[in-house]
Amino acid sequence: MLKRPFLLALALSTVGVSCFASASHVQDGPYHIIQRAKVGGDGGFDYVYADSAGRKLYVARTGQSSRIDVYSLDTLQQVGTIDKVRAHGAMVDPKTHKGFSSSKPMAVWDSKTLAPLKTIDVNGNPDGLLGDPSKEAIYILSHAEPNVTVINAKDGSVGGTINIGGAPEQAAVDGKGTLYIDIEDTGEVAVVDTNTYKLVTKYALGSKGGGNAGLALDVKNHVLFVACREPAVMVMLDSKTGKYLADLPIGAGCDGAAFNPKTHECFSSQGDGTLTIIKETSPTTFVIEQTLKTLPGAKTLALDSKTGKIYLIAAEYGAPPAGGTQPANGRPRRGPMVSGSFSIIEVGK
Repeated sequence: MLKRPFLLALALSTVGVSCFASASHVQDGPYHIIQRAKVGGDGGFDYVYADSAGRKLYVARTGQSSRIDVYSLDTLQQVGTIDKVRAHGAMVDPKTHKGFSSSKPMAVWDSKTLAPLKTIDVNGNPDGLLGDPSKEAIYILSHAEPNVTVINAKDGSVGGTINIGGAPEQAAVDGKGTLYIDIEDTGEVAVVDTNTYKLVTKYALGSKGGGNAGLALDVKNHVLFVACREPAVMVMLDSKTGKYLADLPIGAGCDGAAFNPKTHECFSSQGDGTLTIIKETSPTTFVIEQTLKTLPGAKTLALDSKTGKIYLIAAEYGAPPAGGTQPANGRPRRGPMVSGSFSIIEVGK
């Protein structure tokens, strides 16, 4: 009976320290911006993807000249373009060496040559995507039903669809038969059996968090890192049971998370121009290692598993037009993109 107040006080003390670290944008730490490559180019953007084995970085651009721009992971020089694809993101299956876009229809290409191979008709409204090498499958996420479409990486056939009862954002897979998916509008994490493509259960965040748009997984220690917007916190859950483990404050407007099993660090990128780095000191203990200033709008990220570097994308914008109403999504109004300002931000030790 006497232990509970002590634990509560300790938790509040820990959160207080973490809040201070996040709010003051602590730069001191092992990570820094190695370079900001102003690669330019017109069009909007959403997700960035690092093909660590193939040493390529994929950035989907929208607008009049929709395409997927491809860069060298080692130099950040552009090495190719996949034309006439309006996508939110892209990824590569390491076994088949095929690239896939989250678009309608999906585009498929040879990841070595970037030559187009085929297109795949899918339903819903493709947004995020995730590869599962253990099943040779690609999971396409959609806010409209079907929420998940399963693509066979070998032949491009549709292997099934899954509805999870809400809007999926980021997903993570353990390679052992389980897929975890953020449900942004319900404040839950869906748990899916990848052998049957059936929804098994949902982990509710409850009062701990909501608007969850980033998700990362420590497979070995069974820890889910759920990046939330409402409030701006990272919630840690036991991936086997959904049990709450801890939470720590992050920046505003998260839209991506990644876990590096080599360093036991989770990275969360935020639209307010911060990158939060959380250190897993044990399977149940977590601290904010660093909050790094990046650029406003750099809300998605990619981890290069070979080098441990993080890549973000952002651009500069002019002043918003006078008058008008605040967008319903709560994001700040902004003017046109400054020509030539689109950048890739490389972060490392």
